[in-house]
Amino acid sequence: MKVDGTHYRSLWWDHDKDALQIIDQRWLPHDFRVQQVSTLQEFADAIVEMRVRGAPLIGATAAYGMALAMRLNPSDAGMDQAWSFLNATRPTAINLRWALDRCRNHLRPLAEGERAAAALALAHEIADEDVEINRSIGAHGLELIKQIAAGKPEGEPVRLLTHCNAGWIATVDWGTATSPMYQAHDAGIPIHVWVDETRPRNQGALTSWELGSHGISHSYITDNAGGHLMQHGQVDLVITGTDRTTRRGDVCNKIGTYLKALAAKDNGVPFYVALPSPTIDWTVSDGVAEIPIEERSAREITHVQGKTESGSIDVVQVTPDGTPGGNPAFDVTPNRLVTGLITERGICDASEDGLAGLFPDMAAAKSA
Repeated sequence: MKVDGTHYRSLWWDHDKDALQIIDQRWLPHDFRVQQVSTLQEFADAIVEMRVRGAPLIGATAAYGMALAMRLNPSDAGMDQAWSFLNATRPTAINLRWALDRCRNHLRPLAEGERAAAALALAHEIADEDVEINRSIGAHGLELIKQIAAGKPEGEPVRLLTHCNAGWIATVDWGTATSPMYQAHDAGIPIHVWVDETRPRNQGALTSWELGSHGISHSYITDNAGGHLMQHGQVDLVITGTDRTTRRGDVCNKIGTYLKALAAKDNGVPFYVALPSPTIDWTVSDGVAEIPIEERSAREITHVQGKTESGSIDVVQVTPDGTPGGNPAFDVTPNRLVTGLITERGICDASEDGLAGLFPDMAAAKSA
């Protein structure tokens, strides 16, 4: 996607500097900053501190981290140490472990002298795959938007609601939940997107920045406004992303997603999840019982970063001194509340049979 007319991916390899470059998302939407990531500690910090965020982007970043580790120490011990170090950065998004496992399984049979080049080539491959997966998700999601648009009076927009940021900066490019939106807009279908603010990190501001840069009509709303809009017929379709989806279709996503699904169910609004296949965790079934939920710093609740009237970026405290905060970063939406899963291979029911029908190769490999 583009920033001020220039195409960017969320991360890219600078061949002249022989190093990874990332968009440091902590400063968005007010300031666009690029950071070079040159040490394994910097890779870990980028993931933990949410300089990069979003399950697909975390996975791609980890793959480049493994490539750096193989330059530094290509031994089996060095590989395992890097795997453990990076895997410990964030516990919920399954793409992290998926990418690290893929790297280790690919590199283990190779001679130590071959591992650095092979690891970098694999990281490039994982990044390119993510772009194509998300483009394909958008193509399938576009068909849903077309169906709704066909029943609308001429010129009336399809009204979508999304939660958190599952846009291009949460992936390598295109995004998951936003990919159908971009493709609908580019196809000339009028749409309007209700963008949840998504406290406490306010990732909705990132979605608004993306959509605005692409010329898509949107409104930034409070997290608690979605149910009201659904009650009054102002939402035609909900599309969110996911950080981990179980084999039976339970969806773990940013905190607050479950409440949107409940409101959608009560109001008969279709609730779809844009799901890249690396985000499926075939090893778990019951998302509520089995998925670990990351508990982040209370400071994310008690303080907020924003742009002051003077134009500077600053942090302010919004709670009384000494007030404790609780900050679970994700919740789980049971499959019974999910209308369908939009994947790169098509759309399926949120069920074990539905996912296995689209991904028989992956389901069989995990059950073997």
